[in-house]
Amino acid sequence: MIGSRFTSFQLQVPSFFLPSLPFPSSSRRRSRSRSRRWTFQTSRTEVLSCDCSAGMSQQLSEEKQHQRQKQAPNRAYPFHEIEPKWQLYWEENSTFRTPDEVDTSMPKFYVLDMFPYPSGAGLHVGHPLGYTATDILARYKRMQGYNVLHPMGWDAFGLPAEQYAIDVLLVIFLADRDTSQTHNVKEHRPISFAELEFVAFDVVLQLKSLGFSYDWDREISTTEPDYYKWTQWIFLQLLKRGLAYQAEVPVNWCPALGTVLANEEVVDGVSERGGHPVIRKPMRQWMLKITAYADRLLRDLDELDWPESIKEMQRNWIGRSEGAELEFCVLDEDANERDVKITVYTTRPDTIFGVTYLVVAPEHSLLSTIVSVGQSKMTGHQSQVEEYTDLASRKSDLERTELQKEKTGVFSGCYARNPANGEAIPIWVADYVLGSYGTGAIMAVPAHDTRDHEFAAKYSISVCMVVKPDGEHCVDSSKAFAGEGTAVNSANSTSGLDINGLPSKAAAAKVIEWAEKYGSGTRKVNYKLRDWLFARQRYWGEPIPVVFLEDTGESIPLPESDLPLTLPELDDFTPTGTGEPPLTKAVSWVNTVDPLSGKAARRETSTMPQWAGSCWFLSLSHKILHAFLDCSETMYRYYLRYMDPRNSKELVDKRKEIYWSPVDVYVGGAEHAVLHLLYSRFWHKVLYDIGIVSTKEPFKCVINQGIILGEVQYTAFKDQDGNYVSADSVDASDELYQEVIPEEKVKKSGDGFVLDDNPGVQVLARAHKMSKSRGNVVNPDDVVGEYGADALRLYEMFMGPFRDTKTWNTSGIEGVYRFLGRTWRLIVGSPLADGSFQDGSLTVDVEPSFEQLRSLHRCIAKVTEEIEATRFNTGISAMMEFVNAANKWDNLPRSIAEAFVLVLAPYAPHIAEELWFRLGHSSTLAYEPFPEARTEYLKDAKKVLPVQVNGKTRGTVEVDEGCSEEEAFMLASQDSKLSRFLEGKPIIKTIYVPGKILNVILGGKGPKPKSNPKPNPDASRTTVR
Repeated sequence: MIGSRFTSFQLQVPSFFLPSLPFPSSSRRRSRSRSRRWTFQTSRTEVLSCDCSAGMSQQLSEEKQHQRQKQAPNRAYPFHEIEPKWQLYWEENSTFRTPDEVDTSMPKFYVLDMFPYPSGAGLHVGHPLGYTATDILARYKRMQGYNVLHPMGWDAFGLPAEQYAIDVLLVIFLADRDTSQTHNVKEHRPISFAELEFVAFDVVLQLKSLGFSYDWDREISTTEPDYYKWTQWIFLQLLKRGLAYQAEVPVNWCPALGTVLANEEVVDGVSERGGHPVIRKPMRQWMLKITAYADRLLRDLDELDWPESIKEMQRNWIGRSEGAELEFCVLDEDANERDVKITVYTTRPDTIFGVTYLVVAPEHSLLSTIVSVGQSKMTGHQSQVEEYTDLASRKSDLERTELQKEKTGVFSGCYARNPANGEAIPIWVADYVLGSYGTGAIMAVPAHDTRDHEFAAKYSISVCMVVKPDGEHCVDSSKAFAGEGTAVNSANSTSGLDINGLPSKAAAAKVIEWAEKYGSGTRKVNYKLRDWLFARQRYWGEPIPVVFLEDTGESIPLPESDLPLTLPELDDFTPTGTGEPPLTKAVSWVNTVDPLSGKAARRETSTMPQWAGSCWFLSLSHKILHAFLDCSETMYRYYLRYMDPRNSKELVDKRKEIYWSPVDVYVGGAEHAVLHLLYSRFWHKVLYDIGIVSTKEPFKCVINQGIILGEVQYTAFKDQDGNYVSADSVDASDELYQEVIPEEKVKKSGDGFVLDDNPGVQVLARAHKMSKSRGNVVNPDDVVGEYGADALRLYEMFMGPFRDTKTWNTSGIEGVYRFLGRTWRLIVGSPLADGSFQDGSLTVDVEPSFEQLRSLHRCIAKVTEEIEATRFNTGISAMMEFVNAANKWDNLPRSIAEAFVLVLAPYAPHIAEELWFRLGHSSTLAYEPFPEARTEYLKDAKKVLPVQVNGKTRGTVEVDEGCSEEEAFMLASQDSKLSRFLEGKPIIKTIYVPGKILNVILGGKGPKPKSNPKPNPDASRTTVR
């Protein structure tokens, strides 16, 4: 496998190294001028060598171009010449560079893609979807006179990079070449990730080959010390303000990966990446107090121009609720109250009389105290609790709270007293209660909570109804009633609490008042949102700038002047297997002194999570994805650094931040709707509070693009004898084999597909997400090689609405490719006999006709409207309609052609640049004014006016815009087919709505209109010209 990948890439740097490497900034990449020989060696001893120098980018680009030119089909237009030409022009002239100092009197437009990170699977055609959309917006706004900021960078820290390097057992050696003897190896030594910068070249080239107008001078990598210095600086600000702290928390620990995993990274008890077993264990971890900002995160959602679905997801994740914390005293063996109280949070304090048991989480801090040693020895509950707790530790929070799963638990052997009625109620341990939510304990009211009811039914626990539904006399006791109603069975003279007859809300308020009066509880606002676990036990991440004194263990933040704290080089960065981070192996780095006191100290050996660096670079999703370019969770602040990427003195210059903030349009996948965006908003609000940023929110508008599925795959089923079984008769229990059928061997039949040579056999037709395992990945390089980058860009935008899920169909690209060919021939002409094209264009210097101007300006208006609304597909349709109309004209005025080329430019920049050049212009069109539609050409010159006689439509006439009533009636009366209905009858009145309708009201009886000797199918729609 590894060897084959080496072979297939030949001289190009293998993309499978990308996950383990950071992406360099443009300035650092250009500064590398000394030639080196790099040797890659794997555990299977396959070796690849390649020369790397400042000219490597050009070498790889030429090789790619040579490979494309090998396939020399009859092209609709010479994209293979045009696209490299203009990509080189843009790069050499820094066409899309945004100056450090811009004219701040001009409007700005900051458009940003969610931060990509490398994980080694390579690009497929789904990845450019969002990048193409933001590029269209960026190019369009430049042409409208905006200062545009459209940057790109890389999140190269994190688990995908590190784990891939470990998985392939990659050993990398650097051999410095003797400059006088190029083949003599001078030295071999292990190298760090950062020394492999050049492998990013192929990735950057791939993006540049699609014509994206990024400002590459602002390129950023989270692994650059100059960048993560400011990540560490922000951490210190959080620490100063009490927003960063350490706590003992239960975490998802994966021994094989050697790190803590987020809940979303654990599936069925194993790690999503690699399928390694995961256990729950308490660990001391760094936490960020995002809950301190919960109300602001919730309140400020109303001000955002985001999809309502995303805002609702964030509201649900924050999960604000109002209720009460109530205390239940634990009883000893003699039913006396012990000096131990279990605190529960509830949103329904009105149901306190219906509490028949308590449940504590397996990781509850009081569990060992609750299960008293003496009682455990008699009842044997201690061993049961320990066994259950161990089983629960192997499940993720998502698994434990899954609504459909069967509830499990174990009796602790202890009881507590219900403060409302004085009854002793059992204390259970169950994994559907989480130690991280609320207080880690609940009061169970099985009559009025479905989950509690299921648990009570399973373990034969009593049920007491205390809320009666309004207007219902009979209540179904076999299920829980979770709604509001009237309190019943809810009074006790001893406790002094009586809420019988009160509606639920009033009853809840009275219970809280009673609890606060007698010290049994207090009013409480709670959140589902948990503080952010901000540490990972792995090597490849930002070091945390804290040391611990050897004598006291006190944590001491590093002085800001000591930043950045860089990672040490390690020969072995594999997990320790003990829970200790890999950085503990760097003994000389770990053992240090406190810079202020000079006392012996140890560095923090956990690193920041992958999404730390991107919180201020830009925020993204919480879930690690495996595509080559996906969205990083380290982005929460990178959007700020793009504004001022080379500033070594401060995170961002205040003037630049005020001008560029907030991000105007932020585009990425809907899977990042919650945690990535939520974390980035949190970091941004902290920076707002300390005066670093001037806006309360980082992203003004968020757009989620849809996903592109692989091509439809057709699957037939066979039984054990090899006979086909129709898909519509397949049962889930059948033992059948699946066979993938080529598209040419199936045909459409009704709503489904059948085998072409056996129509009685229906096949399953389905599109899946692109993945190597399914073999449905479409490489954009292949598409660009055959059709060109402009065709790929157009097709991805034309497939359907930008926000919808779409299915890739390679044959579908032919349509937009033909459109580009027609556009080329319209302006340049058909190819000559040798296949080449004449210089210049076919346009003529004449004044365009009214019809030509009307066709152009309708196109301009539609494309402008659709770009603004990100309805790119319908904008392309408008351009196609224009080209179809223009190809029927006798001539093409130059002014019409120039305006259309400018309209086309944001979508298909390469062909547009070449056509602009052939129309006589010597410089790029990137900053030419985008055409504006003129209203006089948008109005219809003629309107079809329905004509009624006595309220019944009898025909139509064509009238001029703004036609008067008298003119409309004259046209109707002169029409041969309408006039016969008016002859000989007095006109009582006419009703005229300009441009809408003419209704003639007649009186008296006149002669009937003469009948036509032959039926006239057009009689009801007569037009007078």
